[in-house]
Amino acid sequence: MGANANTARLVGIAAVFALGVWAAMAGLADEIMIYWEDISYLTVQHVVLVSVSGGLAILIGVTMGLVLSRPAMRSTAETIMQVFNIGTTIPTLAVIALSMSLLGIGFVPAVFGLFVASLLPIIRNTYAGLLAVPAHLKEAAHGMGMTPLQILWRVELPNALYVIFSGIRTALAINVGTAPLAFLIGGGGLGELIFTGIDLMETTMLLAGALPTAGLAVLVDFLLGQVQFLAVPKGVNPLR
Repeated sequence: MGANANTARLVGIAAVFALGVWAAMAGLADEIMIYWEDISYLTVQHVVLVSVSGGLAILIGVTMGLVLSRPAMRSTAETIMQVFNIGTTIPTLAVIALSMSLLGIGFVPAVFGLFVASLLPIIRNTYAGLLAVPAHLKEAAHGMGMTPLQILWRVELPNALYVIFSGIRTALAINVGTAPLAFLIGGGGLGELIFTGIDLMETTMLLAGALPTAGLAVLVDFLLGQVQFLAVPKGVNPLR
């Protein structure tokens, strides 16, 4: 899974670079810069949407994955995870539409829709990462007199942290790429340039929204990769 994820990220970076080179060679760069003020303003909105919805998804997703991995939840955890997996079959646009029908239009329903769309990878990776911690490590910690809370904090979480971070990186990449849909329910963001460009058949306006969105996705993944490299202990970090 790690190799596939890294390959996908490299492909994404190459695609963004190629798209930027194509725009420059086609003479579109100067035309795109006409929208610089709009790009700056809408990028801030986009980042706020991703930060709030992604932060909530991380907080709740990690917590739920942790709870589901506890021995007391073993009998029902797989059933609950299957329910979450079924939820991923619902198109993102349908999730946004459902959010609008429940909460109306504006910032709050946009945040809720993005939160739901990016929740599953975090829950799944947290749950799987904690279950994958070797039993003999937990038994050794128990034999040393550690409490269940100490075992979780000092043994399970450090060993599962790399997998948890991988889920967070995937979720936030999805979040950044999905955030343009927030424009459709009044949430703002770079989707305003993308969908207006599509509606008016203005390629430069569309690219003025699409290129920063792709760049943000790559930047967020890169920054989280650096945090992952530094936060995961050296002994269990395959990158070191």
